[in-house]
Amino acid sequence: MKLPALLFLFITVCLQSLAQQAELCQGAYFTEAEGKDFLEKHKVTSRPQWEARAAEIRKQIREGMGLTRLPPRPTSKPTIHSKHEMDGYSIESVVFESLPGIYVTGNLYRPLKKQASYAGILCPHGHGDNPEGRFREQTQKRCAALAKMGAVVFVWDMVGQGDSRQCDHKMPLALKLQTINSIRSLDFLLSLPGIDPERIAVTGESGGGTQSFILTALDDRIKVAAPVVMVSAHFFGGCVCESGLPIHKKGSYQTNNVEIAALAVPRPLLLVSDGDDWTRNTPQVEYPFIKNIYTLYGKPDRVEHVHLPDEKHDFGPSKRKAMYAFMSKNLGLDLKAISDAQGNIDENSIKVLDQKDLAVYNAAHPLPANALSGNEALIKVLQ
Repeated sequence: MKLPALLFLFITVCLQSLAQQAELCQGAYFTEAEGKDFLEKHKVTSRPQWEARAAEIRKQIREGMGLTRLPPRPTSKPTIHSKHEMDGYSIESVVFESLPGIYVTGNLYRPLKKQASYAGILCPHGHGDNPEGRFREQTQKRCAALAKMGAVVFVWDMVGQGDSRQCDHKMPLALKLQTINSIRSLDFLLSLPGIDPERIAVTGESGGGTQSFILTALDDRIKVAAPVVMVSAHFFGGCVCESGLPIHKKGSYQTNNVEIAALAVPRPLLLVSDGDDWTRNTPQVEYPFIKNIYTLYGKPDRVEHVHLPDEKHDFGPSKRKAMYAFMSKNLGLDLKAISDAQGNIDENSIKVLDQKDLAVYNAAHPLPANALSGNEALIKVLQ
């Protein structure tokens, strides 16, 4: 009996995935000592040496994801609806195709004050429940604050979360799909009226930090990056959407997320770390390695680091404060728009909305008729 085509394809992908297991670097793949030793052995001493290494790293990211060629961008138009006018900013719901039948869902935050041009900021979110992802207080607050400061901000769902329910979050090719979605989100942001292509940034925490440094590594349209609580010498990402494809290892070749994050050079880069997760060693290990590379380019001041040893793994107020200052400096945003009379960051004017208010799909805007459903259907398109 012949297997149905989709089932056969799904089995094939699963078998390929099993074959790749030996080349996956998941979770705490290195010990802390091994991570430090790896960076010491791969320290570069000249710009040409780094550029050769950088080309090798980018090549394996693309090959490991199966993204040596980016699929054509769909010609369908984005849908933007359900505008909420808030204190100094607006929020709208957005949906657009990243691949035929596969949709990106999110929210667009815009300043109410008219400007000659706008910085654009992508805000991928990390893993988290109750509520998920883009609906969390910490996510809504950073997007709104950046919009009040004068930027157009887009936050979108991780696959399998929020309104993006066409497949499971841990679908085998989630890393590839999320990277395509990141690139298409950048396309969308740049298509909006008045966006300055020289003032484009990305910032996200945890799994959103992974999306931030991977997008920055692969797309030089990103001019400023701030991955938060994620860049680690020993931890490679604990989810299939971060380390479920062989982007770190192939045969004798090996890299880690510190080298990937360093591909931002010489663009402004902020690392934010804390004392309670895999970024606890950043002041002594990860930051000096990246600082050395920026120094080789004559731009040591373009990489910054804020370490919060008494804090945990989140994008909380102290981490947002560091990011706001960094974005203000590098994108020309108005930090005073979110500061009190004493110059302290004040987010009290930002209202956190219910998930239903930010939803993309509703009675007036249902799931598009051509939307695919299920892991197997999406894998077929991604293959």
